[in-house]
Amino acid sequence: MEGEPQNLIQIPTVKLGSQGLEVSRLGFGCAGLSGSLSTPLSHEDGCHIINQAFIRGITFFDSSDLYGANHDNEIMIGKALKQLPREKIQLATKFGIVLLGGFEFAVNGTPEYVRKCCEASLECLQVDYIDLYYQHRVDISVPIEETMGELKKLVEEGKIKYIGLSEASPDTIRRAHAVHPITALQMEYSLWSRDIEDDIIPLCRELGIGIVAYSPLGRGFLAGKAVVESLPTDSSLVYHPRFSKENLEENEGIYRRLANLAAKHRYTTVQLALAWLLQQGIDIVPIPGTTKVGNLDSNIESLSVKLTEEDLKEIGDAVPENEVKGQREYDVLTKYMWKFANTPLRN
Repeated sequence: MEGEPQNLIQIPTVKLGSQGLEVSRLGFGCAGLSGSLSTPLSHEDGCHIINQAFIRGITFFDSSDLYGANHDNEIMIGKALKQLPREKIQLATKFGIVLLGGFEFAVNGTPEYVRKCCEASLECLQVDYIDLYYQHRVDISVPIEETMGELKKLVEEGKIKYIGLSEASPDTIRRAHAVHPITALQMEYSLWSRDIEDDIIPLCRELGIGIVAYSPLGRGFLAGKAVVESLPTDSSLVYHPRFSKENLEENEGIYRRLANLAAKHRYTTVQLALAWLLQQGIDIVPIPGTTKVGNLDSNIESLSVKLTEEDLKEIGDAVPENEVKGQREYDVLTKYMWKFANTPLRN
């Protein structure tokens, strides 16, 4: 396509899982563009930041049919893709969470719903195929084998290339993988959310499944959100347990320790936190999101940060998981989704 943007920076690519998918070493989480934490961007501004990410070498973009009202995020990304070479983009999106209204959610993993969601996402994204299609959350009322069976059919039909799961248990991962190979597992993973290290990461490495780390900056906490700056009143983080006034006051000490280490190494806390995560393994791909080009550049600079084993231990020890106060978001959402899992769905 004449005049299409060209990558100015060569960010390394890595194999995500063992099924053949290659992605940029650092991805881009698009949820925030549609207001997952604050005010949504206009489609023009959203397309601009996606374009800038591509120019800087990021080719792996992550969305969901849940992000923004009426597929807003996918529609925005579809517009952005019209300005980019599709064959150079690895596009991930998700299905399975149903917003019932307010802060009430359900999950739906029925084969009929899988197909309906995939076709809707293809239309909103204006693409012929989705590179990586995740089940956003596991529907405990539907055997994972049934959900995977339909996803396998979508692969065979060429509508999706690779299958992913998000926030799945070890048993679910094994059962799903037996139906069709799972390429990637998306899990919350950062310095202050490390519960996947004991069982999930070893299992993924055993099965050849890549790990996509969402919220790699702890919903902005590791960047200083609500600690060195005030939390916007329209941010959804005001409902997050770790950002409650009481918990935040205790968690602030964790950030201060990280900030001191960042100053010692002459990096920002963002760069130190992302570099720590990147160096946990070549099979771990963080997907930080941002609405600002300056933050995008800072995130990318984390790729050049080199840390010794001693540095990594020092950083990890500065953020002891047992000192983090408050549940991580998944625990909260699960309570609501399981509660409404058998409620009639609206879409």
